[in-house]
Amino acid sequence: MFIDKIQIFVKAGTGGHGAVSFRREKYVAKGGPDGGDGGNGGNIIFKIDEGTNTLLSFRYKRKFIAENGGNGEGAKRHGKNGEDIIIKVPRGTIIRNAENGKIIKDMSDDEPFVVAKGGRGGWGNKHFATPTRQIPRFAKNGLPGEEKEIVLELKMIADVGLVGLPSAGKSSLLAAVSAARPKVAEYHFTTLEPSLGVVNTGGDRGFVMADIPGLIEGAAEGAGLGHDFLRHIERCRLLLQVVDISGIEGRAATEDFDTISQELEVFSEELANRPRIIAANKCDTVLEDDENLASLKVLADALGYKVFPISTITGEGLPELLREIESQLRELPPITVYESEITEADEETFEDAVPEDTEIRRASDATYVCTGKWLEKLCGRINFDDRESLMYFQKSLNDNGIIDMLRSAGCSEGDTVKMFDIEFDFVD
Repeated sequence: MFIDKIQIFVKAGTGGHGAVSFRREKYVAKGGPDGGDGGNGGNIIFKIDEGTNTLLSFRYKRKFIAENGGNGEGAKRHGKNGEDIIIKVPRGTIIRNAENGKIIKDMSDDEPFVVAKGGRGGWGNKHFATPTRQIPRFAKNGLPGEEKEIVLELKMIADVGLVGLPSAGKSSLLAAVSAARPKVAEYHFTTLEPSLGVVNTGGDRGFVMADIPGLIEGAAEGAGLGHDFLRHIERCRLLLQVVDISGIEGRAATEDFDTISQELEVFSEELANRPRIIAANKCDTVLEDDENLASLKVLADALGYKVFPISTITGEGLPELLREIESQLRELPPITVYESEITEADEETFEDAVPEDTEIRRASDATYVCTGKWLEKLCGRINFDDRESLMYFQKSLNDNGIIDMLRSAGCSEGDTVKMFDIEFDFVD
């Protein structure tokens, strides 16, 4: 089974909480706060696995949650950092945001990519001691790790993409010019998944060729197998269209050529305009002045495409075809690598959150529910059992305009306000 598009859920670890602790030792005249910081949460990291060319490993596992950071302890002991989760994908995998479809990362280079960052560990109470506040009974909670639904979409990386109708001889051609061994048989749709082969043209020169499952009329709208695999030729710098000129299928070569051209155009105008070479396959079965071949050459010449009669059985025409492919590749730009479409606004984290982003709504039970990253971050810092920490919470709400926002929303004396796990009566 070939899987080239799948949606998964990833969640980085939450940072550990800072500790509230005080040093108490015999013969030490002055102790003081010594609560350690929490550890950072684990990251979700993507890496390229050169040994795979499918997303099949995600068929039964679609949720990845990294380890949380450990809590801080007394004696200024730092909490353990959470373990990262490393997810391996084939080269050419594109990571998209499932919510808006934006490209997060094109996994075409060898650098690991952090798709979800672990939350930072909270500070222990040792950080909050001042000359006027010598016994801080509060610490910061760790921040949540990033979480998101993402879509993994595999677009194979190849220099040359083979396209053509079923049984045109694409698999036979790939097997004839490379070490790849795709399935070859005398019936349609023998190729059920893309195959890659490295074509050696002498010395250290060569290129990568991809065999794409046979297209049929209507493939761009989902007919046959082609719709699922057309994305794999989007990266190819050059298209090699294989046309059967034997007439065995009862169709004219020009008809086959037009069918593929139309499907490419419907799927992507850019793809239809990609540089193309025509391989007129099975030339060993026809005469040199065959009308089928002559008509194909006339049509291709009018469009600016070169036609090479070849036979994957006898090897006729293959050296000339490979030389032309290599020559055109030298003039073409490198393989497309997609840039990230994520903006600064998309990457907003708890660290960047501002009070103005707080949202207030009135629930069906007449309570006022407040939500927002900045508010969640504030609530995580507060020890509601400590009077001094509670006073800091009230002052922060007032200084940052949250109290005014509640008044504007209609909240009045005695109304119930909910902020995440906290619930209190509003006092004006």
